[in-house]
Amino acid sequence: MSKHRVSRRQFLNYTLTGVGGFMAAGMLMPMIRFAIDPVLEAEAGGDFHATKEKVSELTSEPTRVDFKFEQKDAWYTSDVTHTAWVYKDKDGKIVALSPVCKHLGCTVSWNGNKDFPNQFYCPCHGGRYEKTGKNIPGTPPTAPLDTYPTKVKDGFLYLGKPEPNKIVK
Repeated sequence: MSKHRVSRRQFLNYTLTGVGGFMAAGMLMPMIRFAIDPVLEAEAGGDFHATKEKVSELTSEPTRVDFKFEQKDAWYTSDVTHTAWVYKDKDGKIVALSPVCKHLGCTVSWNGNKDFPNQFYCPCHGGRYEKTGKNIPGTPPTAPLDTYPTKVKDGFLYLGKPEPNKIVK
């Protein structure tokens, strides 16, 4: 036995301090985890999404490529389908263009109007784009079509998030 005796007052003080510290830690831990957890969480799918398009089958003619991926918004997870117009340019480089018109967000199509062959055409307001995605002067779009960054893995095409078109100014 220890020669130093703990009085009732000291025992109560130690006990209340311990319980108070435990309760404070219990309240602070969720707040700290909430602040730090998004930084430490690894992104599941990365920035590129797989398509079913084989790179060896791409030609110089733009092809519509649909691809799906899982998108997580807070606690809600949904399957999202995006589309791209993909082709190989004269140097053999893969070009992937967003089909979203820069005028009002309608969907453009390749050779969508027989009066404007070999162009992307927006049926909403007659917007037109060249094959490179450059907007044609005198038509409603004010900017070129966005591009998708591309990556090839195991012979299949992977597409990233759309970016402003850097190829054409």
